Amino acid sequence: MMPVKINFEQLKQQVTQLPPAEQLKLVTHICEELNAMTFSPKQIVAKDEALLRQKEADELLAMCDAAAEMWEGELDAVDDIRQMRQERDEQIWASKS
Repeated sequence: MMPVKINFEQLKQQVTQLPPAEQLKLVTHICEELNAMTFSPKQIVAKDEALLRQKEADELLAMCDAAAEMWEGELDAVDDIRQMRQERDEQIWASKS
């Protein structure tokens, strides 16, 4: 038999039908399950901040690439920017390993 899937709102309605003592047991159970998991809220925040910094860096480098492409003729800065981007990408991917 397949388990019945319910959404958060449905579950919330069912929980409000429990007596307070049963609700406390449920909260305790949920807290114990979350404590047993291998992540912490600090890890989640740090990961979100790293993703935000990476996105900002990508946007800045894209603007630098666009500015470099506007220059006519041979320009070493274009290669410099591409090299910096490649080095940054290598650092990011190495840190994720």
